[in-house]
Amino acid sequence: MTTATSEGAFSPQKRALPWWVTLIQGIALVILGALLLANPARTTVIVVQVLGLYWLVSGIMSLVGIFIDHSAWGWKLFSGILGIIAGIVVLNHPLWSPVIIGATLIIVLGIQAIISGILGVILGIQGGGWGPVILGVVGIIIGIILLANVWVSAFSLPWVLGIFGLIGGVMAIIAAFRQRGSA
Repeated sequence: MTTATSEGAFSPQKRALPWWVTLIQGIALVILGALLLANPARTTVIVVQVLGLYWLVSGIMSLVGIFIDHSAWGWKLFSGILGIIAGIVVLNHPLWSPVIIGATLIIVLGIQAIISGILGVILGIQGGGWGPVILGVVGIIIGIILLANVWVSAFSLPWVLGIFGLIGGVMAIIAAFRQRGSA
């Protein structure tokens, strides 16, 4: 019996994406961000429709996956049925789906912020210092604000995502050219 003793045997190799892939991602993010800021309602409806189509196709592929690979068939069946239902509902109701999906996302983010805030406070009290306590309290406050204003937050989500898309896209474009220059 042989054992792997070299460092590289179990360490994942870092594979950098080609610079042009990062450039394309950056350009796509800038375009999406600009569209979300220029016409948030129409762009959000289109993005949610693409998401609904993705859920539908992904659900069908999960069901097909049951017949190809029998492992985790219960999970594949559940996710397949859920994906198909979500996809059909989103595609059949294009006007209210963005609002419901946005509100659901805000609720999930609010709950996550409160839970991680509580965990941060606990970590800080158990000896982690004041940093986690302060960040935990800020997280709890943000979570409460999100949950108290779900609809306002959901309607402002396209602008927030648009700004993040523009900033992230520009940063990706800069990173792509830096990566190209160093290659």
